Amino acid sequence: MRLGKMGTKVIVWDINKQGIDETVKMVQEAGGYCKGYVVDISRKEEVYKAAEVLRHEVGDISLLINNAGVVSGMHLLNTPDHLIERSFNVNVMAHFWTTKAFLPKMIENQRGHIVTIASLAGHVGITKLVDYCASKFAAVGFDEALRLELEVLGHTNIQTTCVCPFFIQQTGMFDDVNARWVPTLNPNDVADRVITAIKKNEKIAIIPGYCKFLLSLKWTFPWGCVGGLLRRLVPDASPHGIAQKSLLNVYKKLSATASPATAVSSITDISSTFKEPAALTKAGTLLIKRSPSLGERVL
Repeated sequence: MRLGKMGTKVIVWDINKQGIDETVKMVQEAGGYCKGYVVDISRKEEVYKAAEVLRHEVGDISLLINNAGVVSGMHLLNTPDHLIERSFNVNVMAHFWTTKAFLPKMIENQRGHIVTIASLAGHVGITKLVDYCASKFAAVGFDEALRLELEVLGHTNIQTTCVCPFFIQQTGMFDDVNARWVPTLNPNDVADRVITAIKKNEKIAIIPGYCKFLLSLKWTFPWGCVGGLLRRLVPDASPHGIAQKSLLNVYKKLSATASPATAVSSITDISSTFKEPAALTKAGTLLIKRSPSLGERVL
């Protein structure tokens, strides 16, 4: 929504056609340009094919935001193999396919920006999120290694930004998380911060910023202290066990046509339009997508 108001041509890739249609409609009604395509980004063949279609119908992509993600929220031994594979396919492998699809033209045009929406879970481990944390650690490493490689190859006009937020409210992924001391984040505030990081070409954005200090403790104190802090900071990332089942009824009540895994961003100078409680609730419903047959939560 915010990118559209900034004059950016917004392209949404999602696996949910109804969600795409609703998102496109919202952006267009707000005066922005938006098109949507049904793409399963975990499948490289679909990504490459959709990228070619996009180049012909819209043009070259200059800003790529890898935002889609899934979480299972179970202890490792209780997590089905297919959900572990899905976590890696969506949370990190898809970054390889989208980047390989669009980076060559960025290099050719000598401009571009690749944004990796990772997580603070990409820097510390959390119980019940072994597969999620591992995939986010990989996403953080992907961004850092890619940035270094681009610099070594002389492509310094291609920027990368890695965004690592704490748990975000109203996305459907961690609404019921049991966290202490660090408050869960307002999605509008996170979107504002993402846009600021992109505009300033920040290399990494930790949200909230003071968590940088907490991360430094990880390398300063022995594991006994660090492990104790992490256990107390997030006593339970999925309090209801398989949290997506407890959220499914809420989802059904909210909308019969749940919407997408979309890249939503915002900018501070127009954020007043989107700070209203109703707007926040609407954003929350847009970001919820369930796949009951897979037993996962999708952003």
